[in-house]
Amino acid sequence: MPTLRIAQDDAADELLGRDPLALLIGMLLDQQFPMERAFAAPRLLADRLGVEALSAVELAGCDPEVLLGHFQGPPALHRYPGSMAARTQELARLLVERYDGRADALWADAPDGATLLRRLRDLPGFGAQKATILLALLGKQYGVTPPGWREAAGQYGEDGARRSVADVTGPTSLAEVRSTKQQAKQAARAAKAAGAEA
Repeated sequence: MPTLRIAQDDAADELLGRDPLALLIGMLLDQQFPMERAFAAPRLLADRLGVEALSAVELAGCDPEVLLGHFQGPPALHRYPGSMAARTQELARLLVERYDGRADALWADAPDGATLLRRLRDLPGFGAQKATILLALLGKQYGVTPPGWREAAGQYGEDGARRSVADVTGPTSLAEVRSTKQQAKQAARAAKAAGAEA
């Protein structure tokens, strides 16, 4: 079982390490919301459901209003609890329909990184970038390393990178990832401003 340090909370990180569905849900919630809180949310959800591990079958069949209540909290599991509760349920339903409700079945028989990336991109709420980052996280920290996974993960798969959650192994690397993201945003703003002046 991998030891993750993404949520910066022992109980939340322990769940992420042993429950592949918790990891997927944390990744799903990691947008427009602080990374640590997104990845701590599956632990809160499990606590509110009264379970030790999340179940795609149970989430898929949960009354949407009940699930929404769990997402609303307090504290809320995301700044957009309604849309994220619905998306989490969509994710669970896809896992039930295609993978017998097992999140790890996404990668258990993946012959190569490109195939795994396609599977991740098919998940509700996972665009190209999110799927690529999750592939890098699986390879770097979860022990999921089908042939060609680094190539499929692109810059996020690079050894020693500090670009995303895939590279967060503690407070120091979290700060480094944050710094890299801020620099990238500043560069994008500068490029946009330069383009507007041209």
